[in-house]
Amino acid sequence: MASATNRILLLAIVAAVFISGSQSANILGVFTSLSPSHLIVQMSMVKVLAENGHNVTVVTILKPPITHKAINVVQVPLSDEDQRMMSATIGKMVASDNSNMVISMFRVMGQMKLMFEKMRDAMMDQRVKNLYENKDNKFDLVMIGYFLNNYQLGIAHKLKVPVILAATMPPNQLFNKMLGNPQLDSHVPALPGISVKGQPMTFSQRLKNYITTCAMGIFMWILENNDAKDYKKVFGDDPNMPPYEDLAKNVSLTFFSSHAPSEGPIRPNVPGIVEVGGIQIKDKPDELPKTIADFLSDAKDGAILLCLGSNVKGAHLKPDTVQNMFNVLSKLKQRVIWKWENLYKTPGKSDNILYSKWLPQDDILAHPKIKLFITHAGKGGITEAQYHGKPMLALPVFGDQPDNAEKMVKDGFGLSLSLATLEEQPFHETIVQVLNNPQYAQKVQTFSSLYRDRPISAHESVLYWTEYVLRYNGAPHLQSPLVHMNYISANNLDVYALLITILFVFIYVSKVILTKLYRKLFGKAQKTKKIKKS
Repeated sequence: MASATNRILLLAIVAAVFISGSQSANILGVFTSLSPSHLIVQMSMVKVLAENGHNVTVVTILKPPITHKAINVVQVPLSDEDQRMMSATIGKMVASDNSNMVISMFRVMGQMKLMFEKMRDAMMDQRVKNLYENKDNKFDLVMIGYFLNNYQLGIAHKLKVPVILAATMPPNQLFNKMLGNPQLDSHVPALPGISVKGQPMTFSQRLKNYITTCAMGIFMWILENNDAKDYKKVFGDDPNMPPYEDLAKNVSLTFFSSHAPSEGPIRPNVPGIVEVGGIQIKDKPDELPKTIADFLSDAKDGAILLCLGSNVKGAHLKPDTVQNMFNVLSKLKQRVIWKWENLYKTPGKSDNILYSKWLPQDDILAHPKIKLFITHAGKGGITEAQYHGKPMLALPVFGDQPDNAEKMVKDGFGLSLSLATLEEQPFHETIVQVLNNPQYAQKVQTFSSLYRDRPISAHESVLYWTEYVLRYNGAPHLQSPLVHMNYISANNLDVYALLITILFVFIYVSKVILTKLYRKLFGKAQKTKKIKKS
């Protein structure tokens, strides 16, 4: 009896393993952005899939900061010269005034030309082309990391599989046409800092929002033209490829690094939009490296984390700025962990400062001794600080950072200063204000509770919706009809044209009929009067 029971149990285990294995999918991730912070979010998404039995292949230019035994990496690395040129480009962007995001967007198109070229070149690399040219490679789904690279959707057509986009930002105007999401200028801000969360826009805010929307429309038109050219360069020799304009029709859904119920803005979204803000944050922080752990354990007055992101290096900052920062930080009673790449040439020596060229940022922010996060206001860093309830001092540099910083300040989570014009006194006063005024910590800690309160976690959302798309062969029923409509029909221009035509015809016919009636009714009387007079 026991033997029979054991056999049945063994068969059940084998069957479970077989069923689980049969449901695993082969997923291709195309993550070619040269921003390490983007790659962290994107790799966090596919790691969830790998941990749950799916086979993942990832195309990258950078070395992935997150790995898993079930993730196969195809890296198309930059040359040493390209790395030097990229560093020089970042340096120029740091030195520029990027406080206006709209102006910054147009500037970025020129400044980041090398980045866009390398993203395109990676798609033309034979190691990447082998993924769809080798008939032995079988994929069920492509996940594409979005960074102004719509042309890369073509690889899914090569593989004849559905697409999921991985966006390191909230839903915005860049995606409305692609996903069929409504454009609502009256109450949905084009940029995060335009309005206050949860409040109707004032007239001036709506005017600013409309102008910003128009400017972004011009930016998108330029972007679309550039992407169409890159599409021809990468896939143009294949007559079976669809027109560039039809690429978005294959997008099943998009994962956005946001959480509208807590962050805002409140707006309608199509079903193909799934928000997974905080996907890079671990459910349980990893143990900190001993050096950092010991440094924090002795921080009797708390500690500050200073990290300006993965793109901006200490060498990109002006020497005067670095000196001003060191002069202030070295005199604080709090301990400071400072991300600094060149440990042989640090800003200065101080017992309360620990330099490190690499930091487990999420794990450090989770530590109870951290009282302030000095950040460049990248979306990833702000998300992690919000999740762990840490007040912030933002030193934005470029891209979406100035607007992220402005929104963070409006939400009451901290303050912001210009990195390009940073002076000792305001830097010191601002740090002291955020540390000593409990309202900043209280507000972000209250938000942290709201941010975490979800029916399912970001990790569970990525897994469920990816498998949903796989189960339903791309889930075309999730798509908005707008995706398959041209500009005229999507905006009812043909209907308006018909109604206006009918109105003009009605007015014209009415005029003709009324003219004839008038002549018929009043023409005889006039003739009679003339006869009598004569």
